[in-house]
Amino acid sequence: MSVTSNHYIAQADACAREAAAATLDNVRDRCLRSEKSWRSMAERQLRAESMRARLAEEKAERDSVEV
Repeated sequence: MSVTSNHYIAQADACAREAAAATLDNVRDRCLRSEKSWRSMAERQLRAESMRARLAEEKAERDSVEV
């Protein structure tokens, strides 16, 4: 199964909601750390998706020129 950036963003949003609802400092801190990690993974995945799309476009352009 391939994970998309939407999955990471959804997980980060869930962690943010949990942090907002937390009454204990350590639970809130844990949720905020998790949110930060999920957002970092989402950003990395978005960059990878963007790079993949750009490379596919460049390949399509090269292939159309060669024909």
